[in-house]
Amino acid sequence: MQAKFLISAEKLSQCPNYTLPEYPLLGRSNVGKSSFINALANQKKLAKTSNTPGKTRLINFFQFANDFMIADLPGYGYAKVSKEAQDRWQKYLEEYLLKRDQISSLIQLVDGRHQIQKNDYQMREWVEAYNLPIFTIITKMDYVPKSKTLNVVKYVEKEFGGVVLPFSAQESRYNERIFEHILSLNK
Repeated sequence: MQAKFLISAEKLSQCPNYTLPEYPLLGRSNVGKSSFINALANQKKLAKTSNTPGKTRLINFFQFANDFMIADLPGYGYAKVSKEAQDRWQKYLEEYLLKRDQISSLIQLVDGRHQIQKNDYQMREWVEAYNLPIFTIITKMDYVPKSKTLNVVKYVEKEFGGVVLPFSAQESRYNERIFEHILSLNK
């Protein structure tokens, strides 16, 4: 599927105006949001990746063909920025998540190598408090032994419920199910 970067925005008023369904990515810093975008787009450098947590500071919009948009959000949990900057991000992101009409569903990414973290649970509670649609992607499944893949998926399903899909930036075998699910939500 053809994908391209469109624009970055700090707040809702700067977001692009279009009618495609939008899927914001929620996740801790370094959970693999940029790698997720790159793997789905089959491009290595569409979204900038970094080993340093907290590099994404804006909402970055990526268009996938004429089917949908993915919005890469700043990661939660770690950022070497002032408390004032973090508070501003939180305010802008809440406004975006609660008022953006194009959002079809949120996508929360969790790291398959670890137990679900406290800030992942906090984000999920916030999403559920506002009754926002969401599904879960388990990243970094290439680091999970194949014999434990099903256990990891069942664990996340038990904790979060709803649709849970595994993903690996190294192996494209999960991509088709992810595309199918996203496209099914657009109907």
